[in-house]
Formats: sequence, C-alpha cells, structure tokens
Amino acid sequence: MKKFSNLLIGTNNKGKLKEIRALLPKHIKIYSTSNFNLKSPVENGKTFEENSVIKSIYFSKKTNLPCLADDSGLEIDILNKSPGIHSSRWGGKNLNFKRAIKRVYKELNKKDKDWKNKKIKARFICALSISYLEKKIVCVRGKVEGSISFEPKGKNGFGYDPIFIPTGKKFTFGEISPNLKYKIDHRFRAFKKIKKFL
Repeated sequence: MKKFSNLLIGTNNKGKLKEIRALLPKHIKIYSTSNFNLKSPVENGKTFEENSVIKSIYFSKKTNLPCLADDSGLEIDILNKSPGIHSSRWGGKNLNFKRAIKRVYKELNKKDKDWKNKKIKARFICALSISYLEKKIVCVRGKVEGSISFEPKGKNGFGYDPIFIPTGKKFTFGEISPNLKYKIDHRFRAFKKIKKFL
C-alpha cells in the first residue's frame, strides 16, 4: 500500500491539530484546514465513526489531499453516555469548554445530588478516519476509560481534559504533561491502529 507523503488534518480544533501533529510520522508533510481557510462540514452522523468519515471525505474533496479526521468525545455512563457525539456542541458556538464542563456538572447534579461521593464512570472515545476524495480508506476507534473529577483540575490539554481522570491514575488529563497524555489517551490508542496506513 502506498504511504502518504502529504496529509491534511481535517479539524478546526487547535488542540486536536496539535495532538495529531505530534503523533504523525515526521516524513509526512502536514496541512491543516486553516491553510485552505475551510469551515467544518455539518456533522449529522449518529456515531463518532460516521462523523469522522463525513469530515475526512468533505475536507479531502475540498483540497484534493488525503485527509485524516478525528471525531471524539466524552461519554458519561450515568448521563446515558452524554455528551457523546455532541461533546463539542455542549461548548456552544464558540466552543467554550468552561461552559461545557459547567453543563456536565449541572446534568450530574440533576441526575444524582450525591454524585461527588461516587465514582462516575466515563470514557473518551476517538474515531480516526482517512479518506481520499470520495473513498474512505480506513476508520478506527480508540478509547480510554476513567471517571469524572468533581472539580476541574489542571491547565493542560483542551476540551474536557480537566475533569477526566484516566483509570488507575490520580490526576486529570488537564494536570499531566502533553507528552504523557499523548502516550495514554484515546487518540493515541486509535493512532496505533491506523499507523500502518501512514
């Protein structure tokens, strides 16, 4: 299979862009959607995988480049796996994740006033796809299990990182160094599965 020499990362999320860039092999010339001034497509899929492929096909057709796109989010079991595929929507139009995190806490309080004394199971899921023009080449899923911290901790990472404690650890993704996070998170796990295509 032909390896890619050029690849577009199909995201307008700077945090994701930085993380994916750090994971990609050095020989690939990387483009971002901002190089082409592209807005994101409407993500109307029912799963992370569908939304990832919607993005990778859309951006690839717009640029004639093979495109790697990510769709990821946080599932909280007690909230029926919300916010799930709507994770970024909870941040509103400006992707304000402080607001999204407040909403998580609001929903948890509604569901169970005593939730802070319990272990609230959650996971981050990442679906990565590579498409070229109309054709999906591959789509994989990675996930990391954990729980919700009862207050945001740490300034690192992005999105819901400050409230997610990976299983077996005492700290949130917001508290650990990016280099460590990149080695244990959902995106890294998906990457391991997609690597042979790069």
